[in-house]
Amino acid sequence: MTRWIAFWNIFMKDVRVYYLKPPNISWGIIFPLAWTGMFFIRAGHGLESIPALLPGVMTISILFGTTSMLAVTITFEKRQRSFDRLLLAPIPLELLMLAKTGGAILFGIINCFVPVVIATFLADLSGVAWALVIPAIILIAIVSTFLGLFIAVSVSQVFEAQTFSNFFRFPMIFLCGLFVPIMSLPVFIRPLSYVLPLTYGVDILHGAVHGGNIMSFAMDFLILGAFCIGLFALSLRNINRKWIV
Repeated sequence: MTRWIAFWNIFMKDVRVYYLKPPNISWGIIFPLAWTGMFFIRAGHGLESIPALLPGVMTISILFGTTSMLAVTITFEKRQRSFDRLLLAPIPLELLMLAKTGGAILFGIINCFVPVVIATFLADLSGVAWALVIPAIILIAIVSTFLGLFIAVSVSQVFEAQTFSNFFRFPMIFLCGLFVPIMSLPVFIRPLSYVLPLTYGVDILHGAVHGGNIMSFAMDFLILGAFCIGLFALSLRNINRKWIV
């Protein structure tokens, strides 16, 4: 019981301190709106293009929302040594890091639904397989958050975390099939797409929204789940090696 009380208090502290601040709330709304408007205008088509663009915009909203916030908060707390005090909490390291990442996961999921709400007023989404979309959104938020955690525990400065984040984020925008189909990429680049976790989440969303998946849903979910476990395990390993003496 004590462990879960500590978990809840750490989770709620992060939500209050970092995610419920007005600038972060407004950024969480404006950022997806800006991406939605940009790609809708860039497509140069009518409202019928929305279902094809929606999976990419949803994924970008999650990716940038989770990694931007988490890379800064974890690195900042480590720099200020407040993270060291958290290590004294009466809970295992695994549960502690789940509490620290829970707010980012929730923030990413909420970000994702901003373009979804907009799309419901502009396009017919009655054919969307929500039973696939919802778990895909959750897994994408988790894997993006754990990617941000891995980045945060691999550096020592906030600016390093942001730079390192962009090293992963921008290639994924172009290689994961968000807006450019993987099959349209040059043959020698395609293998890179399949080593990036978002490729499988985006494939699920494309299939659920407009039937554009290129792999089976079972394979997508399995590989995406494996990435979640792998990134979390690597992050814990780095924390034990670099932060815990």
